[in-house]
Amino acid sequence: MQPLHARYPFLQSARDAVEEAAVDLGEVVATDEVVVERARERVEWAITDGSVGDPHRRTRVELLSYPVARVLVSLVDTPVCTRKYAQAEAEAARERFVDEFTAGESFSYGDTESLSLQALLAEFDLTAAVHETADGYRIDVGTYLELAADQWGDEWRLVNRALTDGEVPVTTEELHTLLKQAIRHRIDDGLPFDVPDAIADELDAEVESIQTTLSEMDLTREIDTVVPDLFPPCMQHLLDAVQKGEHLEHHSRFALAAFLTSIGMTTDEIVELFQVNPGFGEEATRYQVDHIRGDTSPTEYSTPSCATMQSYGDCKGKDDICEDEINESHPLNYYEHRLDESDDEEIEDWRESDEESEA
Repeated sequence: MQPLHARYPFLQSARDAVEEAAVDLGEVVATDEVVVERARERVEWAITDGSVGDPHRRTRVELLSYPVARVLVSLVDTPVCTRKYAQAEAEAARERFVDEFTAGESFSYGDTESLSLQALLAEFDLTAAVHETADGYRIDVGTYLELAADQWGDEWRLVNRALTDGEVPVTTEELHTLLKQAIRHRIDDGLPFDVPDAIADELDAEVESIQTTLSEMDLTREIDTVVPDLFPPCMQHLLDAVQKGEHLEHHSRFALAAFLTSIGMTTDEIVELFQVNPGFGEEATRYQVDHIRGDTSPTEYSTPSCATMQSYGDCKGKDDICEDEINESHPLNYYEHRLDESDDEEIEDWRESDEESEA
């Protein structure tokens, strides 16, 4: 087991090192409290901070905490925990490999080897798909589309790239982002998995601790995905009313606009949406939306809670998810739950479908 494996436990060589050492995971969780504690820390830091915490000074502890952390994530078995954990591990890896790529041969981690770009590309079978150029890199279009699929922003759209001979130009930083995505895919792959009862029983306390951390947090994430079919019933009702040209009270317009800004819609997109509403005035609407998002006010207003929606009579069509105590407190909690429960392949951003229809 080498320090390189502890820094990048997702590497195939790290997995091979654990297998060659004949590590019995059941014995580890039953007897090695330090490894189990570091594994719990990895998961809880991922949930609360988006990181995996500071690495343990002992290589064996740091490396073995990774498979144990994956076991814990599988036992907790909630989409938000799985997602946050995979993202945190991938981000930690990115920070490390960027430091090593930048430092080059001067990088020092004791007397051990560092990870090179060529080695990381080979790890994910990308050597033939990525080519260095004078001002960055070019990546095969199929590989680009696969790794950029979860990136949001106009700069990632293929139509905005100078596609030449089946290759897409990317900057060094963009390549690092795509490599992070490849790492996240590998970490996420297979999670959650079935855990033998003997191992699960040894981790009851750690699982309970992680579940407590989850329950105490506001897990509403920064969402940048617009899928009206997954909106909570209250927001679907308000959106339908707007699209039908029905009059909305000020509090209803505020609630819908605040929700839409919270899930990533721009002021221009929201203004366009409200154009069919009676009494629409572009200047006034634009000012109100910018005011809500904090561009023309000292406060960024949040989406009203379920209790507030009920008090104003905007709570419509309550369903079973609304009744769930985990999701009923806020429309964004509902929406995040629906996104997490949906397959990525089935999620089509409203804005992307609009662009395709216009084309």
